[in-house]
Amino acid sequence: MRFAWRVLQLLLLPTVGLVVAFALAPDRVELETHIWLLVVLGLSLVALLRVIHKAYPSSTSPFLASLTRPVVRVERPAPLTRIERSVSMAEASAFDVHYRLRPILVELAGELLAARRGIDLKSDPDACRALVGEDAWELIRPGRPDPKDRLADGISANALERVVASLERV
Repeated sequence: MRFAWRVLQLLLLPTVGLVVAFALAPDRVELETHIWLLVVLGLSLVALLRVIHKAYPSSTSPFLASLTRPVVRVERPAPLTRIERSVSMAEASAFDVHYRLRPILVELAGELLAARRGIDLKSDPDACRALVGEDAWELIRPGRPDPKDRLADGISANALERVVASLERV
């Protein structure tokens, strides 16, 4: 009821305007009536759309809601993040190659050699050297000395790729 009263109040303004237009220009009654009719129909259309919107509020249909998947954020495992960080740092300096990347590679090579070949890295270094190759052996050999220049260039991506490939072949 309140909405209907507001619509009637809204229609009152064009009607008053029509009466004023009749008084000022009585010879153009037909044009003034057409303009009034357009304004009233436009306001009626707006009122009708508002009633429809209130009766049927916009919401996502159940069908569309079933098509959307919730976003699941997957975090990288901490050990993988640690290895990635060590690899990126090892490209920068010899210190990081020796103290960050080398322990990871020694552990990996030791486990691979023991599990796949039954060879211990420390007790049988000659067999390990023959299996992993010179590039990988230079990094994983027991007793590898500390780098003389800790700020020297680290390992290149190609060299590290060759080391990883040789460890995968074990």
